[in-house]
Amino acid sequence: MIGVIGGTGHLGNVLIRELLKRGEHVVCIVPKGEDLTPISGLAVEVRTGDITDFESINKALFGVDYVYHTAGVISISKGEWEKLYKVNVLGTRNVVEACIKNNVKRLVYTSSIHAFKEPPLDLPITEDIPLEPQFGEYARSKALATLEVLRGVERGLDAVIVAPTGIIGPYDFKVSEMGTLILKYMNSKLFFYVDGAYDFVDVRDVAMGEILAMKKGKIGQIYILSGEKITVKEILEILRNISGKRISHIKISYSLAKFSALFTPIISQITKEKPLFTLYSLSVLKSNCNVLKDKAIKELGYTSRPLETSLKDAYLWFKENYRGGTHFKKLSPNVSQ
Repeated sequence: MIGVIGGTGHLGNVLIRELLKRGEHVVCIVPKGEDLTPISGLAVEVRTGDITDFESINKALFGVDYVYHTAGVISISKGEWEKLYKVNVLGTRNVVEACIKNNVKRLVYTSSIHAFKEPPLDLPITEDIPLEPQFGEYARSKALATLEVLRGVERGLDAVIVAPTGIIGPYDFKVSEMGTLILKYMNSKLFFYVDGAYDFVDVRDVAMGEILAMKKGKIGQIYILSGEKITVKEILEILRNISGKRISHIKISYSLAKFSALFTPIISQITKEKPLFTLYSLSVLKSNCNVLKDKAIKELGYTSRPLETSLKDAYLWFKENYRGGTHFKKLSPNVSQ
């Protein structure tokens, strides 16, 4: 029996679909009251389990042999440390403890590329870099959560850690940061952007990387699951070609974008919409995104598809299924590979 904690998230629901294709008995573990739209129609057992409550998650993992922990708060905004620490750090501590108590055979934890200390721009990011991020509350929370898993390994827990870069792709029900950009682009005639680049990876490739980590990963090891580096300009050009729309792209200076980002928390509270740029996301676009996936390729057999394919699939998925707000069309349970 396989448990997926956070199975209604972007990665979680795609991982469940992939596991079901393999004939696995999957248990989706989510908090009480969670919207189950992302797994609607799937032959999956649903259990209530809140990672911020040890007794709750401990009960949910009863009888589960293998666990994927994909749950967590993802935020590019400031001022959310209390929530990030409670869910990402203390929640992961509870998951580790519950796995030990329930004699789980293996845990695969989803960390983040942001958990690593950023090296100078002329050096690549690898798994050997310390878990000491210099910037961002989210990055710090993922580093601390990863250390919780490694402490569990020291206590005898069989656990493997994967660290994806920016996830993109279809089945993005909760509208990720990249999904926000795509939706804004779909409804624009004029699009302002900031020069910069980042490494993005397809959600379906990350799901496969998780499965490979469960099967082949070495205990206590971290595996970077990256895709490829791409500039913001290149992303917009691909989206323009996919959409067939004559959308004008206007580059604004980094200083102007940084000034505008000072007001995004207030604007976001008023509009109830995710901000496209924050001070943290802007710093990420200027950060080192020279990420190496050699270890995952060599030890797991990991592969990643071209980002143009991922962008096209994500764009077409939103176009076909998004109904505005939090509404989506009912989907087929099959995953398009």
